[in-house]
Amino acid sequence: MLFEKKLFPTLMAKSFRDVTPELVRVMGIGSLICDIDNTLVTYDDPEPTPEVREWFAAMEAAGVRIAFVSNNAKERVDLFNSSLGYPAYPKSGKPKKKYIFEAMADTGTDEKTAVLLGDQLLTDAAAANNAGIRSIIVPPINDKKTLFFRAKRAIERPYVKKYLKIHGMLGTEE
Repeated sequence: MLFEKKLFPTLMAKSFRDVTPELVRVMGIGSLICDIDNTLVTYDDPEPTPEVREWFAAMEAAGVRIAFVSNNAKERVDLFNSSLGYPAYPKSGKPKKKYIFEAMADTGTDEKTAVLLGDQLLTDAAAANNAGIRSIIVPPINDKKTLFFRAKRAIERPYVKKYLKIHGMLGTEE
């Protein structure tokens, strides 16, 4: 039960694209604190794809502010964010909450209106829960196959399965 409280997200969605302007309005979302790799793009996409840019534009039009909190290196996060200019925190140490709070301050939101969007329970959902904010978790776009990532996903798998059994996934056709 303790691990479920730390690892369960608020929602699971099929893709970041399922986080729509209508959903953010219904949820009262003022900011999306986004992970980058495997959430919005693959590790091989150095910059936002046109689809991601369109999604950011739709979020901005809906009044949602964007920030990045990533465990990746500064060079990677800076390159991805260079044409966007959103608040960004590389090497954030998720599931630590320090940079979640800084992102909320930079976007002018608080625990009630900020939502973390990511692809991992052990880092993203746990960081959101540690910070007392909601989270939306999406399946990884193209997961790394290293032993480290396979082990992390193996730890997460029973929690994902249990969450889906109880709550289902946003964006899937039933």
